[in-house]
Amino acid sequence: MEELDTPDGYKAELIRGKIVVSPWSKLRYKKPMRLLRQQLEAHAPEGHDADVAPFLFSFAQSERAFGPDLHVADEAAFDADGRHADGEALSLVAELTSVSTIDADWQDKLDAYGRQVPVYLILDMQAEEITAFWDPSPQGYRSRTTVSFGKPLHVPAPFDFDLDTNGFTAQPAEDAIPE
Repeated sequence: MEELDTPDGYKAELIRGKIVVSPWSKLRYKKPMRLLRQQLEAHAPEGHDADVAPFLFSFAQSERAFGPDLHVADEAAFDADGRHADGEALSLVAELTSVSTIDADWQDKLDAYGRQVPVYLILDMQAEEITAFWDPSPQGYRSRTTVSFGKPLHVPAPFDFDLDTNGFTAQPAEDAIPE
């Protein structure tokens, strides 16, 4: 997978031992991703960095590697050589759903993240809702809450703040080219 050349505009992830190629985020997702990153950065644990850069995080126990839309991770995880950061370095991941990724975001990624990542946020761009999952366990997350965009969402420890979700709606421009 290290040498895999994907077409321009696509990323590759390892899901259940298979390489899955999907498109990068839609342009209209930039604003919600920026608003989310800025708020998370202000509340990130010491030594952790919030970013949307395309990095793969490996999850050895599930033979998976994901490139989340947004991640908050220990900066030390990026001091190593190679292309896969250890999923243990993550304090939070966030995914913005699209028609092509929604199943993986709600199933495969929820399963893998739910065993070790302290907080997982799913911004369901179709339903205009955000769900926070926390309290990982060997069986998956023990807790979750969902709110509509525009309402505050409490992001649990290690962040422990109320996320302002105003501005997360990613409506296409009136003159946008249809998908």
